[in-house]
Amino acid sequence: MTDAKTDSGGDVAARLDGLPVTALHVAAIALCALGFMFDLLEIALGSVLSAVFSTAPHVVPAEKLSLLLSAVYIGAVVGAPALGWWADRHGRRNTLMGMLLWLALMSFGAALSDDVTALTIYRGLAGLALGAYPPLMIAFLTDILPPKRRGMLIFVTVGVASLGPVLGVFFIRGLGSAQPMGLEAWRWGFLLGGVGCAFFGLLFRALPESPRWLQARGRHAQADAACRDFENSRVVMRPGPAEPPASAGSSGDGAPAPAMSAGRRWSLVGGLYLLSPWFTVAFPLLTGAILTQKGVKLSDALLYVGLSQFGPLVGALVSAAVVDKIDRRLSLGLCAAAMLGAGAGFIAADTPAMLILTSVVFTLSGFLYISILNLYGAELFPTRIRAASISGAWALNRLGAAIAPLLLLPLLRGAGPGAMFAVIAGTLAATMVLLAFGPQGRQRRSVG
Repeated sequence: MTDAKTDSGGDVAARLDGLPVTALHVAAIALCALGFMFDLLEIALGSVLSAVFSTAPHVVPAEKLSLLLSAVYIGAVVGAPALGWWADRHGRRNTLMGMLLWLALMSFGAALSDDVTALTIYRGLAGLALGAYPPLMIAFLTDILPPKRRGMLIFVTVGVASLGPVLGVFFIRGLGSAQPMGLEAWRWGFLLGGVGCAFFGLLFRALPESPRWLQARGRHAQADAACRDFENSRVVMRPGPAEPPASAGSSGDGAPAPAMSAGRRWSLVGGLYLLSPWFTVAFPLLTGAILTQKGVKLSDALLYVGLSQFGPLVGALVSAAVVDKIDRRLSLGLCAAAMLGAGAGFIAADTPAMLILTSVVFTLSGFLYISILNLYGAELFPTRIRAASISGAWALNRLGAAIAPLLLLPLLRGAGPGAMFAVIAGTLAATMVLLAFGPQGRQRRSVG
């Protein structure tokens, strides 16, 4: 009997690594970006809710608002590892599609909720999908994209996706006090998100499954067929051959490095994920509440929050040109240092220009940090466990994101922005220490 792997056209992973960027790659990037756009919109709606429910006539007690803001991340703590495990066993594409359809249903429920308790429940259920989409999208794209341009193309993906919060916040602000069909502006934000998630979720059916994942699962004939879909697609860009795979005990440039066990590697990456939401999530999430505490009226607070969302779009597209040329750990450290400076500037700012400038820099740096962290983590683990490993680490991120508002919002209201930022600054300092002990990145290299 002939070996199935030989029949199916050899090593699919090597064939994928040798491909140019094709039209099918571009289609996958576009669809992932559009799905991620609405995922990010749903997350950004937390900032809107933070501002809306901190001002009359919707003011709610701090403990209720904290729970509302944390609910989506509490759901993610469960959803991310569960769906990562599912994606490693049943496929990346179908899992991504199912998550977007689930998110659409929960968005419609949130839009029609009749009190804060119901809204909190729907946000928690939405978190099951919101928590898993980013790492699984990164895992899928890491599987299929040519190594030499993997970072650049993923940054283009997240850059385009960053338009979601911008459009969503300005859409809600544009409606203002108007209530089309008797629904408040923030409810229309959830309806917009629900429609987008449903539409683009269904389009995922048109993409092939990850050939690398199919091969890792022993489904060689299907892997060959999916790989041929990419091979037969029109060439868009020729990035050049991949560099040899870096072993777990090698640095990103191929130099020898002390061996690191998979468990220790995951623990270090998991620690970075656990710390990251204290600055990448909590600070932007509470920006609306900080602004209203500074005396900024609601409409202006939403304007500042919306303007701050332009930073990720510009920064991700500009950074795409260099992201594959700089070690992942160094990039993460530079982003952490930028957030430390911008956050301190935001707390001290008392003019609109400085508030906007510092919030843009902070939001940009945080967006780049979490994008690079997802790349860094996904490249460190082999295909057969990539989705589960990165989603499990991402669950720690969501756990931190659930805890942070519960602790920081009462601190903000009780002791002021300075005390709140002191905690955030501490987590940034701890992050930079942890990075010093992490494994080198694997940019521009093939992944197992």
